[in-house]
Formats: sequence, C-alpha cells, structure tokens
Amino acid sequence: GNLPFRRVMKKFGADITCGEMAVGTCLLEGKQSEWALLKRHPEEDVFGIQIAAAHPDQFTRVSELIEQFAQPDFVDLNLGCPLDLVCDKGAGAALMMRERKLKGALQGITETLSCPVTIKMRTGWDINHPFAHQLVPKIQSWEIDGIAAIMVHGRSRLQRYQKLANWEYVSEVAKSQSDKYPRIPIIGNGDIFSFQDYEEKIAHEGLSKTAMLGRGALIKPWLPTEIKERRHWDISATERL
Repeated sequence: GNLPFRRVMKKFGADITCGEMAVGTCLLEGKQSEWALLKRHPEEDVFGIQIAAAHPDQFTRVSELIEQFAQPDFVDLNLGCPLDLVCDKGAGAALMMRERKLKGALQGITETLSCPVTIKMRTGWDINHPFAHQLVPKIQSWEIDGIAAIMVHGRSRLQRYQKLANWEYVSEVAKSQSDKYPRIPIIGNGDIFSFQDYEEKIAHEGLSKTAMLGRGALIKPWLPTEIKERRHWDISATERL
C-alpha cells in the first residue's frame, strides 16, 4: 500500500510492510512518481520494495539504482500483477511463463543487491491450468542464493480476485519442492479477513507460519491486531474515521 496507509498498518501491528508495485522502466526513466513508491517511513522497521519488469537487464539496472539510492530490507520480484497493461509487456504474471527471462532476472537481482529477494506469484495463468507447483521446484533447482521466500496468491491471473483463493493448491506448491535442494519458504496469500481465516490458512501443510495480507488489510487495517490477539475487533464508525 501507499506510505500513509502503511503507517496506519504499523500502528495496528503489521510486522512487515511492502511498497506498491513500481514499474522498472518508469524507475529507469527517472519518473518522480514511480520513485516515490520506494520511500519508506522511519516507523517501517522491516520494509520491502516491489518491482515489476519484463527483462533481466531491466531488473538488474533497477537493482543497481536501488542498491545506490534506497534502503530496503528486501526487494520483491512481482510475478503476480494481473493487469493487462503490465502483462501485455511480459511483466507481472506473464513473467511466470517466461522461465529463461525469470531465471536471468533472479540471477541479476541477487548478484546486484545486498538485501534478500522475495518472489510474489499466482497459481498460474488460468484456473484450469495452474503451474506454480512446477515453477517453484524449477526456481528451487536453480539454487540462486539470496531468495528468501516465495509468496503464492491462491488465484490465477485470469481470476484476478474472483472465486475463493485455493489454499489447498498453495500447500501443494510448497510440498512440490525437492529434498535435493535447500527449500524456499512458501508464504500464502488470499482471503484472510479475520484471525480465524489466518489460523485456518497457515495450518495448511508445508506453509510458513505467517501470511501476506492484501485486501483484508485494506478493508480492516486493524486486522494484524485481531490476528495477534486472536479476537474480533468491531471498530465503531467514529474510530474508523
């Protein structure tokens, strides 16, 4: 989310915050509005920058700039954005289907940055043909140092936010990794709107005991407090304002 909203989230107990998706080409062009997305507030003790691009050289050059001019605790490679404007250029969710470019991007980023790298992806392109369970083991087999975690949103690109997120499949993705290589932590995302949702979702086999909050936090910025205190918090209209 944007910086003012992230400050609200920190006050309600969010442990980690991440900036809005910044487009690599716009950063390379020096667009001020795009660079503003990389700013962090002092209250954000663990903060990540999220980047979308279509080519390894773009990711690498952006990483050089981030290393020089920003101070993130991690950088997130976006393979999840479903927007046509992004996917039509080969970035966002479309990059999931371009393995050679993805591998090159990960190699370039991790060799350039001194901070950890995370990856955000969807289940695949459409609901009937998920392939994250095939892609994640390939990423694992590349043995690229510096990949700290993979976040999997339990919907396909074409679903966007329709139907329920498939956490059973997210668990499948986590279990698809090979014992031959170091395992990458898998963090789930999708349809967490209460502490009960949170506890039910992270209980799925193979997943990290944490989750990424998206729309649930937009609807209820106090959701981290509910999760940590294991209670429902019915905030009045006055308190919301």
